[in-house]
Order: sequence, then structure tokens, then C-alpha cells
Amino acid sequence: MPGIIREAMVKLDGSVIIVTGSSNGLGAATARVAASKGARVVINYTKSETDAKETVQACKDLGGDAVLCQGNVAEDADCRRMASVALEQWGRIDGLVNNAGSSVFASATDLESLSGEDFLNIYAVNVVGAYQMIRAVTPTLRAQGAGSIVNVSSISAITGGGSSIAYAASKSA
Repeated sequence: MPGIIREAMVKLDGSVIIVTGSSNGLGAATARVAASKGARVVINYTKSETDAKETVQACKDLGGDAVLCQGNVAEDADCRRMASVALEQWGRIDGLVNNAGSSVFASATDLESLSGEDFLNIYAVNVVGAYQMIRAVTPTLRAQGAGSIVNVSSISAITGGGSSIAYAASKSA
């Protein structure tokens, strides 16, 4: 059945999933779909608290459960706190969706339009943040003997296009 996900393959009843960068966009959509399949979701945001609260409510309205957790994946302590929130709230972690991402729009032909600081910040979120989240949940997944991790990338990883050289490079890392 190419292109079709059978209903039996997406039952998440009672699963606990952390979705980084889930206050809006792809992360919010991922959280909503998971909640609609019965998952309990940690909704993570850095700045968009209002959007994140709306995502939490949408998850609950769809039949799942959700809890809010502010944190920047570029900060190891915040990553560990997200894992702790899931464990304190529901006693387990079944999945992680590394969706958080950062970019600065800068022309690929104008290297001066992207500062070294911006480049490092993009890498800190898009690469180091994903690693830190994986490291934060791995002990629990190992102890449980199961779990899933999804790292969200971008077509920019293949094409080299997109908002900046740093973004494309970070998504292919």
C-alpha cells in the first residue's frame, strides 16, 4: 500500500511523546496527530507560549493529553528538564520527535549577511539540540526496552537551498 498508512499502524494509545518545537507549524501538527491517536504529548516551545497553549488545548480536544514545557534545545539542562517533565507527568517516554529548528534568512551568495554567531546558534538548535534531546531520553528508552526517535530534517539538506547556508548544512548534519 504505497502512500497509505493503515489505521492499525498509528495507534498511540497511552504513549508518551516529546515533540520539540511544537508550538506551531510542523511540530504542532505532529503533536495534534499524535494526540488524536491517543498519545500524551509534551509540547515544547522557546518563545511562543500563546501558540503552545493553543496546541496543548487542541491535543486535549482531540482526545489525547498534553503538558507544556518551555525550553531551548540548545541548552542541555532544558533538554533534561523536558525528559523529566514527561517522566513526572506520565512515568515513561515512548517517543521523541526532534522538530525544533532555527534559521536566519541570509543570501547564499552574500557570506557577510550571516554572522558567525548566527551560524553557531543555528547549529546549536538544529544539530546539538537534537543530540542533547536524544541523550536526555535514551536512558529511559533503554530501561523500558523500547522507544522511537524521529529527527526532522528538510529538503534543504539535499538541495542546499533554503533560508541560509547554515540552515542547509545543519539539516544535513
